[in-house]
Amino acid sequence: MLFSERIIGFNSQLEFLEPLPDGIRIMNPYAENPLALETSTQFYRKYYGDERHRRMIMGINPGRFGAGVTGIPFTDTRRLKEKCGLEIPGLSTYEPSSVFVYDFIEAYGGVEAFYGRYYISAVCPLGFVRINEKGREVNYNYYDSRELTDACYDFIIESLEKQLQFGIETDVCFCLGNNQNYKFLNNLNQQRGYFGKIVPLEHPRYIMQYKSKQKEEYVSKFVELLL
Repeated sequence: MLFSERIIGFNSQLEFLEPLPDGIRIMNPYAENPLALETSTQFYRKYYGDERHRRMIMGINPGRFGAGVTGIPFTDTRRLKEKCGLEIPGLSTYEPSSVFVYDFIEAYGGVEAFYGRYYISAVCPLGFVRINEKGREVNYNYYDSRELTDACYDFIIESLEKQLQFGIETDVCFCLGNNQNYKFLNNLNQQRGYFGKIVPLEHPRYIMQYKSKQKEEYVSKFVELLL
């Protein structure tokens, strides 16, 4: 089976059934927006319609303006249209993390070269939101509370083990988020031995928010490590 069809089948069947802590809701773009499933299907058939093996890069969980809308990790609607030639009609989103990721993809050699070698996912492939003190929905990470981490644990393991069957090279996995996300994934890997090693990298959101003046240095670092 083609790599693309394995991803599409996985995404279309993603379902989180565990009770969540009060005030937290699941964010599943594939179930909430048929256009997200349709467009992400086009994306994966465009770049993953082969039987090549790939290395894995794992983020935290989908965000509201990137994968939470498009169904494609670290890809907002602007990068989807500008870099991948695809769009979701009537939607326009901007995610700073997506800007950085596509900058380093460009520096790597472009979307075809990069996606031909790497598959980006997340430790938890579905996202979460909570209501803040202003009554607005904001992103919430799987590790932001012990209750949520516990609720996600079996889902995370099941999802990762399914994705490893896509044709993933397991010598190394790159982890976006070199603090809590890395600690969780590295501990899980030490227990279960999924990968030869986990290499931590700064999360694109952190770079764009706190290190934007050094963005090009981080782009160079990422490219050097991933080439």
